[in-house]
Amino acid sequence: MQIKKIYSKINPEKLLHIIFKKDNCLEENKRIDIIPEENFIQCSYLKLEKGKTFKPHKHIFKERHYDKKIAQESWVVISGKVTCTLYDLDDTVLTKETLAPGEASFTLEGGHNYLILEEDTIVYEYKTGPYEGQALDKVFISDT
Repeated sequence: MQIKKIYSKINPEKLLHIIFKKDNCLEENKRIDIIPEENFIQCSYLKLEKGKTFKPHKHIFKERHYDKKIAQESWVVISGKVTCTLYDLDDTVLTKETLAPGEASFTLEGGHNYLILEEDTIVYEYKTGPYEGQALDKVFISDT
């Protein structure tokens, strides 16, 4: 398993993107938090043994106050392949990563683009909400 953290070149302390790649040599049964806890989007890797269960629970509503909110997004590839182009804060390209089934990208800040490499590729897209429409959610990066 590989967790690749991609930082801004403009602000080297700012984590912008995370790439999660699985491999054939999975770790022992355990939990690995992929995303640092201060982010809106959260994801953990769980390798679990047959029969494992959890105490039944539900999550509660609570008051939260943030000065600014950003939509953070993740793509998890289910089948096919996808190349992610990941951008810095100034819209310059930082890197390109190709994802296979079971692998994921997470954009915390900065931009991204996806190129689908195989027919009938399936991904799960996750975003923090609530969603208030495209006009309030994103700006487009010029590809010139």
